[in-house]
Amino acid sequence: MEHIAIMKKSWRLTQKILSGQKKIESRWYKVKRAPWDLIKTGEAVYFKDSGAPVTIKTEVDKVIQFSDLTPKNVKKILYQYSRADGLGIDKIPEFFKMLKDKKYCILIFLKNPQRIKPFEIDKSGFGAMSAWISVEDVNLIKVSL
Repeated sequence: MEHIAIMKKSWRLTQKILSGQKKIESRWYKVKRAPWDLIKTGEAVYFKDSGAPVTIKTEVDKVIQFSDLTPKNVKKILYQYSRADGLGIDKIPEFFKMLKDKKYCILIFLKNPQRIKPFEIDKSGFGAMSAWISVEDVNLIKVSL
């Protein structure tokens, strides 16, 4: 599988991925959704900021999934992995407020981030608000610029 992660542009996380400051992509959910049980070591993850083309490709180094989370577990995960997730320790209270009621967390460890020739994607059938898309081949949804 190949994956496309759509990032909140205002958080400027794609720059942190390229610089190596962000080595983990975390996804937090109330219910299981992509990429839960879909993403594996060695697969490609492409990144794009919302409203922008795909510009980064990375490789999955490792995946850790957490389920049945409690606020205590959420806080523990945040403190253990926030630095590698590109968050400053000072941001943990802010993120804890947003994430304390989530039940599932996926940590995707990234390696070999590289800037690639930009391309757009066709999100038809994935939902306009999809923030993660998993496909057999990214070329199936690639749109040339």
